[in-house]
Amino acid sequence: MNFNIKKTKLPGCFEIIPDKFEDKRGTLIKVFHKDIFLEKHLEVEFAEEYYSISDKDVLRGLHFQLPPKDQVKLVSCISGEVFDVVVDLRLGSPTYGVFETFHLSAKKASMVYIPKGLAHGFYVCKEPAIMLCKTSTVFSPEYDHGIHWSSLDIPWPNKTPKISEKDSKLPIFNQFNSPFHFTEEVL
Repeated sequence: MNFNIKKTKLPGCFEIIPDKFEDKRGTLIKVFHKDIFLEKHLEVEFAEEYYSISDKDVLRGLHFQLPPKDQVKLVSCISGEVFDVVVDLRLGSPTYGVFETFHLSAKKASMVYIPKGLAHGFYVCKEPAIMLCKTSTVFSPEYDHGIHWSSLDIPWPNKTPKISEKDSKLPIFNQFNSPFHFTEEVL
């Protein structure tokens, strides 16, 4: 069992490509292995795991939790296809305000490891998309926050996606006063 853990341009954010075991019955994909994650200095203490089911053209994000309930996330698409986006919100980071995009799908089976201080969102390219998410802290409504999906030059596949009322009212990036700070210990 192995994971190909690829660095991204955002410090501490990784694309993780697991081995796939395929035979005439189908496919087996391991999405987490504590010993391998520990060896790579990745979070292993996850407090919550959930999934969302979204229709085509739905955009969710860009979400995060504020300190002290900020969280590491491990996200994957286990059905369908999504255009996945992560934005660095850490003051002092060499990539503050920079985004990274990923193509996640059940067929590809890759995951994105998102450290604290980054916003996350996704757009559904093929329905239904089921996104699986592990987080290092339990969801806390009073610390739930985000930035508006269209406030950066992200090349979303659709300029008029289906979004929630909550997401439509999120502040734009330039008006967000970030509480996150970059530390060199981030890999």
